[in-house]
Amino acid sequence: MQPKILIIGTGGTIAGMADDAEKPGQYRAAALSVAALLAGVSGLEKAAAGPLDAVQIAQIDSKDMHDGVWHALLEACDAAMRDEGVRAVVITHGTDTLEDTAWFLHCCLGRLPKPVVLTCAMRPANALMPDGPQNLKDAVAAAAACDADGQPLLREVVAVTGGGELHSARWLQKVHPHRLMAFASGEQGPLGWVDGRRLRLRQGCAADTQGAADGYTGSQWLAALPQPAQKAWPWVEIVSSHAGLRAGLVDALLSQGVEGLVLATTGNGTVHEVLLSAAERARQQGVAVWRSSRCSEGVISDAVLPGPADLAADLAVALTPCKCRVSLQLALVQAQAQA
Repeated sequence: MQPKILIIGTGGTIAGMADDAEKPGQYRAAALSVAALLAGVSGLEKAAAGPLDAVQIAQIDSKDMHDGVWHALLEACDAAMRDEGVRAVVITHGTDTLEDTAWFLHCCLGRLPKPVVLTCAMRPANALMPDGPQNLKDAVAAAAACDADGQPLLREVVAVTGGGELHSARWLQKVHPHRLMAFASGEQGPLGWVDGRRLRLRQGCAADTQGAADGYTGSQWLAALPQPAQKAWPWVEIVSSHAGLRAGLVDALLSQGVEGLVLATTGNGTVHEVLLSAAERARQQGVAVWRSSRCSEGVISDAVLPGPADLAADLAVALTPCKCRVSLQLALVQAQAQA
């Protein structure tokens, strides 16, 4: 029997419903099941070039994403990577925290033996011109894409975000609150493009299929990450450096037991003197403090982040505060597991 593409539903705008189809900005996210989404997209199995299966692991607005859903996603992806009956995974997700989830999976799954493709929508499913059906179809086509030898073209976590653009989780950012093309990858640009049936990778982004199985780390992270229902993941918060800053926020977080701080710095890693003093107090109390930048493009030029080499070595952790927060949280999990 031909292996299937597994589609995992988490909710989001792609599964949303508006009370009035002519007012797509007013809607309820996560109103439809993933099965209902699949039923509404014609030609999906043709795009997959094979069978499809679907599972619902969450049905939430992605602004409310939490560690429990991430753990369930990692479990589902890990099982799929080891299941010979599954050849790829597609995840339907809300746009608000898509880059957070994509980065989390990128960090945990490592080098992929099979594609993991996230997709989303900016309009609800019953809008007059919804974007979700085409995005889902494009995501399935990207997940199904193979080279001349029948090997998957994609070996990293990616996202199909609109207009057929394919973005790497390493650089993906939501850059606009309501336009259909709401995502970008800054200076890096899209990884490729897909039109519902064919994937075209940007020149220089050809798939490297060597050592994919050896680089897979999902099972290791599942062993390290605690079940959120039994034990909370490390508490990491983002504090922005800005004009007129006061130290009270950091002091309040320290008094409540925060375990890690990400400083969303100004420019090339600069920090307000008040926040710099507060961060030093945090370090003296054993709280991990990492830096990111408020800038939407580029990286802090001297960014050398502490923690596991596989997390610190990727400069994308210095791109956005939300990705830096995920990386620090994982570094703290790993440190606790090794203690």
